[in-house]
Amino acid sequence: MAVLSGISVNGASTEQGIYFAKKKYVPKPLPVFENTKDKLPAPIYDEDPNYVSCYWKAWDLAFKNFHEPSPESGFVSQYIDAAFNQNIFLWDSCFLTMFCNYAHPYVPGIGTLDNFYAKQYEDGEICREIDRKTGKGWKPWINKEDKPLFTRWGYSTDEKEDEVLYRGRDIPKPNPKLTLDALNHPILAWAEVQSYRHTADRERLELVWEPLVRYYQALQKYIRQGNGLYMTDWASMDNSPRNIHLKGGGTGIDISCEMVLFARNLAQIAEILGETKKAQRYNSEAEQLSALINKHMWDGYRQFYFDLTLEGERAPVKSIAAFWALLAKVAPKPHADALTNELVDPDTFKTVHRVPTLAANEEVFNPKGGYWRGAVWAPTEKMVIQGLENYGYDGLAREIAMNHLACVVDVYKESGTIWENYAPQSVSRGGPSRKDFVGWSGLGPIAFLIEYAIGIKADAPGNLICWNIHSDKRVGIKRFWFGGNTVSLVCEEAASDGKRLLRIQSEKAFRLTIRRNGKATEIQIPAAESFQVRI
Repeated sequence: MAVLSGISVNGASTEQGIYFAKKKYVPKPLPVFENTKDKLPAPIYDEDPNYVSCYWKAWDLAFKNFHEPSPESGFVSQYIDAAFNQNIFLWDSCFLTMFCNYAHPYVPGIGTLDNFYAKQYEDGEICREIDRKTGKGWKPWINKEDKPLFTRWGYSTDEKEDEVLYRGRDIPKPNPKLTLDALNHPILAWAEVQSYRHTADRERLELVWEPLVRYYQALQKYIRQGNGLYMTDWASMDNSPRNIHLKGGGTGIDISCEMVLFARNLAQIAEILGETKKAQRYNSEAEQLSALINKHMWDGYRQFYFDLTLEGERAPVKSIAAFWALLAKVAPKPHADALTNELVDPDTFKTVHRVPTLAANEEVFNPKGGYWRGAVWAPTEKMVIQGLENYGYDGLAREIAMNHLACVVDVYKESGTIWENYAPQSVSRGGPSRKDFVGWSGLGPIAFLIEYAIGIKADAPGNLICWNIHSDKRVGIKRFWFGGNTVSLVCEEAASDGKRLLRIQSEKAFRLTIRRNGKATEIQIPAAESFQVRI
């Protein structure tokens, strides 16, 4: 363990970032959109050029939110921020990295998370919201009173402080550095695994391993309830009607599933790093927690996962939080089938713009959005879609991704910009929502365009690209970077015989799997300036 030199307050060190080896920022020029555009992946989608236009608009907005650390912040890397206020946000930043991966290594992306590791407390806690100028945790989320865990803003929108009651376990000591408000959506490890899939950067995983493990342990210590499940308050879903049912120490289906996901991601990272026994341990913890979730949070009659009140009763609200069970691979196949049924039911989650954050038949559902009372948000779209893919529902996953992308593009055509969230029952911006929000809303026009419209996904550790060709028009991408290789993939429109000509350029050899019309073909692509194949 690192030697601490920080000032002691109530017997606890104030040193932060002791588990993260990167200690200082080395200045360099921030990328400028006009100077970097010719290095970024260039999509081809002749089916609708507006998709490409919206893609470039998203990058234009993203570049406005790249920052160098301020001298007093103590941040150690350039970063992209949430385009929301003066703070950086943990779960926003994790999702931001997922589309910035496609511009790696030319823009700040996964390095954004360095600044959270650099501010990690000795006990492993990481504040989910940090002032980007001072580098300090946002004041309301700091436990300056040195009390046992509590929530500063409570479980509703009245911003009223509430205590947290532990049932069936001792109150953890020492008291946490942060409030419950600051300890939600622990998805750092998921973001790191997503980045590794694109970069194959093993050294990055070695760098973040210890901070991730310490963070996981801190959450186990402070927010695990006596029933073995995990507590949250408003979980960054500010005005969701689910929140009040969590009052006092209720356990959330999202945070509990996210802790399963965290354990599974740690197991993945451990395997990559050659730590087989550690991988086995984290997989075991994931299975144990999954069993508890299925025992207590699954309602067999309603065929859905629900939050639990402090008294252990299932809350009545059907929200998008339940679908974290798919991403974390918590749901047995029959439960996954039931959740999928909800996604194709117009009475609940199959709205005009899919997927709403609250079921459409809930009493306070707002067809215009109402923030977390029905609005469609990019991060929850990403969660649902990847969760479906975990269970082989690839067709539905693409259907939802393409629906979201089409709606985002249509609103862009009308408004000229990209929004914080979108209305569920019309093709329009959410009410309320912020404009020019890239921000995590870049996931749709950038990542979904590449992955679902064009159909390209990379597996850098396997030196593999999978290309699902759906469009009948000319489609592809130029300057696509993955794992240290830059490739261009262009599929021409079908000839009279129905065959398609693929034009490929690649700096290095790689494997290409092409899927078209239900048929898969694998080709070994050589390092070549020009390679052609007909399929």
